[in-house]
Amino acid sequence: MTQRPPQQAPVTVRVFTQQFSSSPLGAHLARHLTLRRLHDWDLPYDTDVVHTAALLVAELAANAVTHGRVPGRDFELRLSLGPDRLVIEVSDDRGERRPPGPGELAAPPSGATDGRGLILVEALADRWAVLDRVPAGKTVRAELDLPR
Repeated sequence: MTQRPPQQAPVTVRVFTQQFSSSPLGAHLARHLTLRRLHDWDLPYDTDVVHTAALLVAELAANAVTHGRVPGRDFELRLSLGPDRLVIEVSDDRGERRPPGPGELAAPPSGATDGRGLILVEALADRWAVLDRVPAGKTVRAELDLPR
């Protein structure tokens, strides 16, 4: 008699994708909609994962608006929640303005008022990357591991 393999529990992956205007208001809305979506997915507002996700979205959306803006084009936010991680992706159409990737970041000059956003992303995300976007542009992806 042969044994049956153990049954695996079904895996649910929740995905949310939204385009926002490449403006400060669009970046602000992306952060707030992220908080709402994560709450709808049963991640309470007062958890470290949700606070960290909100910071990551705020930084990545601000970068897309500031450095990736193409007039008349939006930026895109994509959230993907699996059983063990939350993936945040912010995409824009400006592929020629590709930021340095993980391990390539340099500290901004002393006294600089900007240039720390991706350093914050590197510190907060469990993993992150800069990816090419087809047909044009780039995506900055950050992953957060969920507590067991």
